[in-house]
Amino acid sequence: MTNLPIDFTYLHDTPKCEALIRSCPEDFQVIEQLGFEPEGQGEHVFLYIRKRGENTDWVARQLANFAQISPRDVSYAGKKDRHAVTEQWFCVKFPIKRNLNWKLFGGDSVEVLKAVRHPRKLRLGTLKGNTFKLRLRQVSDMDELKARVELVSKTGVPNYFGEQRFGHDYGNLYKGISLLKGELQERQRNKKGIYISAVRSWLFNQLLSSRIKLELWNGLLDGDALMISGSQSCFVEEQADNELRERFSCGALTLTGPLWGRGDMMPTGVAEKWERDQLSVWSDISDLLENVSLKQERRALKLQPEDLSVESISDTECWLEFGLTSGSFATSVLRELCITSVPE
Repeated sequence: MTNLPIDFTYLHDTPKCEALIRSCPEDFQVIEQLGFEPEGQGEHVFLYIRKRGENTDWVARQLANFAQISPRDVSYAGKKDRHAVTEQWFCVKFPIKRNLNWKLFGGDSVEVLKAVRHPRKLRLGTLKGNTFKLRLRQVSDMDELKARVELVSKTGVPNYFGEQRFGHDYGNLYKGISLLKGELQERQRNKKGIYISAVRSWLFNQLLSSRIKLELWNGLLDGDALMISGSQSCFVEEQADNELRERFSCGALTLTGPLWGRGDMMPTGVAEKWERDQLSVWSDISDLLENVSLKQERRALKLQPEDLSVESISDTECWLEFGLTSGSFATSVLRELCITSVPE
């Protein structure tokens, strides 16, 4: 199992345009959209923090040291890129009677922008989404890029898990398989979860890639599991009627794929058979995933960027802006627009 395929199918063929990204942290900006306002009272302090060139876990550990509390009492809604300038919320469980000047936390690369109390802990995944502002340099064909932006604005992109999920040279993926086979031991719970998640994500990407390759991206199979756009609510329609097909065509509903684990498959009929046929090629991997305590879930196959726009800086540079729902990857949007590289 040393040569797993990673050449996932493009929706609109391979882009012709090339561009350079991440020349500096300011070229990749991310702003978290929490989706609610902290209430101003309670035993948890919500900290809105801007960080540059630092990863989320490192900031969380530094917060624990600063507040002299256990790292378990620091949480966040989602991890953000290290090689970027990002703004996100952290949560610190801190006694109401204790006061601390949170503005003193940080330094050149970390700054506290807001500190507000809230009665409940901030949990992983409890955010609305993220807004991205990306600077593309050395753009080889600006007209081609703008045409792809216009196209993707209408069609959306495949909701692939991004390369960062799999680690450098897909190391997390292979460690995950070794872990599931009992060939690798990992004591740290966090790392163990990262490795297993990489395997699960890769399998999802494979089925999504196959659906595009077989031209089943825009069509409904009888028994498909559908998700209501903007939610995590799924349902199965044994046979799609005209009303359902209209809702699907206008984007109110989207197809889903499996995040593999224990439990019955959600699709039925033709859709269930299709997924089983695709999974049979990788049954050794899906069987391994069933042996860990993960329940089978569904993930949308389509990702629709919000307010996708491009603003030229020069003939070879531009700003790209868009919003994404929680759990989606900016790199999955980028891969449909242009072939990207980073400075050596």
